[in-house]
Amino acid sequence: MMLSDADERGDNPEGGRTLLLVDDDKIWLQRLATAMERRGFTVSTAASVREAIEQARTVTPEYAVIDLRLADGNGLDVVGALREIRPHGRIVMLTGYGNIATAVAAVKLGAVDYLAKPADADAVEAALLAEDGAHPAPPEKPMSADRVRWEHIQRVYELCGRNVSETARRLNMHRRTLQRILAKHSPRE
Repeated sequence: MMLSDADERGDNPEGGRTLLLVDDDKIWLQRLATAMERRGFTVSTAASVREAIEQARTVTPEYAVIDLRLADGNGLDVVGALREIRPHGRIVMLTGYGNIATAVAAVKLGAVDYLAKPADADAVEAALLAEDGAHPAPPEKPMSADRVRWEHIQRVYELCGRNVSETARRLNMHRRTLQRILAKHSPRE
């Protein structure tokens, strides 16, 4: 498919910047969509890999924010499809399950940044609009070490099919200690 110069730059005839948001958390997705529309983006949303690829072919977005883990697959599949559809689009990966290997894979596929949930609309906009090669400012309120630890434990627990014994083994942690941690609420910030 041939794109005009305006399409290649991502200029929208209605004056907005086209943005595709992909996340299977529909409430969070709608909140982010509303916030990004207020910031001047023309937003389309998708809740699955299949739906995201269909939207990308229809809209050819200049920008995209894609959750890593989707109900029907991996957000990295959407990154690859977007790179074929719009090679110069700006893509940000967004996930609650961040790790170095996935961040590297996302960047190799063409993502320009990688943000951990919960990221607010200001952080998303800053990542999308940052100059190439520019590093975003450090977060005003980064997650505490306790919160990062808790998120990691929750991620491994989910990946182990919510099996406490297997999670404890993989984390090299006593099963009872893990059970106490899982029984607590998540640490604040």
